[in-house]
Amino acid sequence: MKILVTGGAGFIGSNVVDAYVNAGHDVVIIDNLFSGKWENINPNATFYLMDIRSPEVIKVFEKEKFDLVNHHAAQISVPASVGNPLFDADINIKGFLNILEAAKLTTVKKVIFISSGGAIYGEAEEFPTSEKSPIAPLSPYAITKYVAEQYLAFYRHQYKLNYTILRYANVYGPRQIPHGEAGVVALFMDRLLAGQQCTVYHYPEEPKGMMRDYCFVEDIIQANLLALEKGNGAAYNIGTGIETHTTDLFMEICKALDKHIPVSKSEMAKYNMGDARPGDLKKSCLNCKKAQTELGFTPQHTLAEGLEKTAAWRITTE
Repeated sequence: MKILVTGGAGFIGSNVVDAYVNAGHDVVIIDNLFSGKWENINPNATFYLMDIRSPEVIKVFEKEKFDLVNHHAAQISVPASVGNPLFDADINIKGFLNILEAAKLTTVKKVIFISSGGAIYGEAEEFPTSEKSPIAPLSPYAITKYVAEQYLAFYRHQYKLNYTILRYANVYGPRQIPHGEAGVVALFMDRLLAGQQCTVYHYPEEPKGMMRDYCFVEDIIQANLLALEKGNGAAYNIGTGIETHTTDLFMEICKALDKHIPVSKSEMAKYNMGDARPGDLKKSCLNCKKAQTELGFTPQHTLAEGLEKTAAWRITTE
């Protein structure tokens, strides 16, 4: 299969590219390297240094003749979207529309779109939250993800362009950069290794911090492989269904690092408490039974196992 992965030099996208290449697919990457890195680019993939908003995108589609697009390129920070909603919408809506228009005009049969189960439901009443829960975005980032999902439904209805939507929980693992809440594992690891304090953001009524569903990137890869052939016309939560407070995540990261490099007990015990930032949800955890039933998705890693693998990778980059 000829597959385009937008954002294929980024944290999650590059891991997906590796999995597609290893599965025998012909993979092309479009990435502007705003947050992606040269060293993440698979040498067996074709790479275009290009912004998804560029008018040159259509020329790549015409030349490469893709069967499927996997769209990971995005502005991913909730606080950044609150601070600059115009920039967020420019990438996450206009940039995605540029990809959809190119897909519509060429050979693309399906789009795998990466949405956010960690943000799109807002402060959900159902917990863990299933796909049946009302969409109630509370940040510009979440709004753009939902708008993009609606555009997919339109393109399927109007142009017969198929899709599968993967609504990720909070993803962590090798190649993650410390960028906003989405990169909290990488941020904590970096600061601990540098002997610096970490900050746990929280609401007054929850001193242990936010509650999140953390899913290891190798499990996320599994969902992207399954979605190549399954899940047409549907959205799926992709996570673990297990909630973790930020302070508990911090302690698990300390344990994982201590198995690979000594981190002083005094440093492990140190973290600041900070007020919740604009757009921060109090809690988010995903019910993934639909993905299990219809895609065959089952996460294989506990939080401790995933963090240990992440710590082992992080130490090698020192």
